[in-house]
Amino acid sequence: MRIAITGGGLGGLTLARILHQHGIDAAVYERQASPSARPQGGSLDLHPESGQHALAEAGLAGRFRSQARPEGEEHRIVDPTGRILVHHEPQPGSFSGRPEIDRSALRDLLLDSLPGDTVVWRHRLVAATPRPDGGWELMFHGGHRTGCDILIGADGARSIVRSLLTDVQLSYVATLVELNIKDVDRRHPDLAELVGPGNLWCVGVNQILAAQRLGDGSLRVGISLRADDRPIDTYRSKRALLDMFGDWDPRLTALIEAGDSAPTPRPIEAMPIGTRWTSRPGITLIGDAAHLMPPVGEGANQAMLDAAELASRLAANPTDPDSAIRMYEEAMFTRTHPIAEMSARIQAMMLSPTAAEDIIRFFTAQPAEPAPAD
Repeated sequence: MRIAITGGGLGGLTLARILHQHGIDAAVYERQASPSARPQGGSLDLHPESGQHALAEAGLAGRFRSQARPEGEEHRIVDPTGRILVHHEPQPGSFSGRPEIDRSALRDLLLDSLPGDTVVWRHRLVAATPRPDGGWELMFHGGHRTGCDILIGADGARSIVRSLLTDVQLSYVATLVELNIKDVDRRHPDLAELVGPGNLWCVGVNQILAAQRLGDGSLRVGISLRADDRPIDTYRSKRALLDMFGDWDPRLTALIEAGDSAPTPRPIEAMPIGTRWTSRPGITLIGDAAHLMPPVGEGANQAMLDAAELASRLAANPTDPDSAIRMYEEAMFTRTHPIAEMSARIQAMMLSPTAAEDIIRFFTAQPAEPAPAD
């Protein structure tokens, strides 16, 4: 049973690791040239029932605890004047909640747990065609070809594998602009104090300015804006961003001014809630390829849980992988539907005219959630 996983993100690597734990080999085809070819993003809060559960299935819970930062759960929510609306402080040293870990650290942890030849770098899938005798013929950028019996798309929002199962279209739901501030404690101690050890949300009308402490001593700054028809390049200018926050307290907008490089904008997209497809032999999807949601803290967690559940099904039924895939898909559709609905509601709430009042009600009505990390 030759298994090909397209995409070496957290979902694909978790799947390969858990399959390896069950004695099942898989090849992970990753478009990037190396583990350090591009930044991996910010910090993640791993949920006990999903991300942490998957790491336990992967035999990596201990290594995760050695690198996670429970203090990263702290978050502060303020209004444009800097007035504190919500301040959540976790119990010191407690791993009972949703401790933070940098995406890069988590990816390295997974990579280090795999045999060295599992990930095939510099392999971007461009096409997959069914073979007459079953399985798939894979073609990669540059002309390299290979075959597999089972193809698993872990290739993210713009999944090539998804197009073999459904022609669903993505919708544009928001714009996210990111900046990074290095060595913040030494270079910008006032901003370090403002953000604290975890997350800061500055909530205005239809816009949020957020900052997140990373394990390397840097801050990741994110600006969330409602979807509009302005060219994406509009958001590559600090001056244009500062104009959008012109009436905010300068202590907050200093997070934009302190960015070490030009802002990096990207559109945030989502799949229609309730997307399903008719199961097809020898192929399935996990993570964003299967259920792309707004980034409010569930994406990586659900991708890793997908990986754990699919690996468990395949290991339990190795002689009938198509049946294992069907069972996985039905359970995944049922599980992710309400999570996608919740993610869409939170996304809309956070970028609404009444976001501050809505967020206060949200956090006081239930146990505090960490800031979006996906």
